[in-house]
Amino acid sequence: MIAVSTTCMAEVIGDDLNAFIGNAKKAGAVAEDFPTPFAHTPSFVGSHVTGWDNMFEGIARYFTLNHMEGKEVGSNAKINLVPGFETYLGNYRVIHRMMQEMGVDYSLLSDPTEVLDTPADGEYRMYSGGTTQDEMKDAPNAITTILLQPLHLVKTAKLLTNTWHHDVPKLDIPMGLELTDNFLMEVSRLTGKEIPESLAKERGRLVDMMTDSHTWLHGKKFALYGDPDFTLGLTRFLLELGAEPTHVLCQSGGKRWEKRMKKMLQDSAPVNNQTQLFSRHDLWHFRSLMFTEKPDFMIGNSYGKFIQRDTLHKGKEFEVPLIRIGFPIFDRHHLHRSTTMGYEGAMTILTTLVNSVLERMDDDTRLMAQTDFNYDLVR
Repeated sequence: MIAVSTTCMAEVIGDDLNAFIGNAKKAGAVAEDFPTPFAHTPSFVGSHVTGWDNMFEGIARYFTLNHMEGKEVGSNAKINLVPGFETYLGNYRVIHRMMQEMGVDYSLLSDPTEVLDTPADGEYRMYSGGTTQDEMKDAPNAITTILLQPLHLVKTAKLLTNTWHHDVPKLDIPMGLELTDNFLMEVSRLTGKEIPESLAKERGRLVDMMTDSHTWLHGKKFALYGDPDFTLGLTRFLLELGAEPTHVLCQSGGKRWEKRMKKMLQDSAPVNNQTQLFSRHDLWHFRSLMFTEKPDFMIGNSYGKFIQRDTLHKGKEFEVPLIRIGFPIFDRHHLHRSTTMGYEGAMTILTTLVNSVLERMDDDTRLMAQTDFNYDLVR
């Protein structure tokens, strides 16, 4: 398979991908029966998550749109899972693990784990693992398809509903405690499989960790930025931890994101919650907020390091430390292997957050005979 997408200039010119591919096949440059799904992904429309949605929908449409004869919803007794634009490789692995522990028959439609995390063992693997074409062709026969990041999978959702005739569950990204609960309970409802004791124990360990760290996170103010589903899931988890999400910025958000965020805050946040939402704003706007309405920390990708530097330049008391969770992380190693979804991902995020708070406390209290009166061994 060769998947074809466009970029900026191809869309400005108005290139006809379907015609290009058809002409290439007629000329013999590409075999007539060679799979060539395509999608228009102009870089001036939406963002990277829009492009992922367009490309996935293009692949799914290519393999299924004209081959729906004989397809029957539920006939293969599987469920499909679509991860969306997901760069944390641990999330693919944790989804696999949870489904396998539940004994669920499933297809993860898009799994780049082995390609992006190939071992250095002397064996060259060009295309390792992943989702097969046969799985995609069989996907309409599933019980349904669960979108793990539904806020940015707009075109995909339309294909699932209108072409595959799937009743797509209304779920949010499985981040934190309750949203993971909702995901697992929906999988259990759809498949008839019980949630195993192993996952119940994992959930209990997360609750124990949340209780242990509550003292240090309660009331701490966090500003965050990132993609639509990521910001929704992380904001929800911060509320579960007793923290205060002060500013949530999503450049690729829109009315759907704002509406869903407001509903989530209405249902989950304390009565006096003052979380501010910023859709279609950029990091320059976020930078201004860090000066005028300073939180304790900001959470986001590597670009936030320049905002931390700028706030520090004004004075140590104005510095807003960056906690690196999101995409992209350019200036730290191996974080792309981390996990943010499921109970395991919540444990990882919680560990990162609370230890960042404690590190900051040590940083503020280590001056000999000046601030070290609270430089404690045990936190």
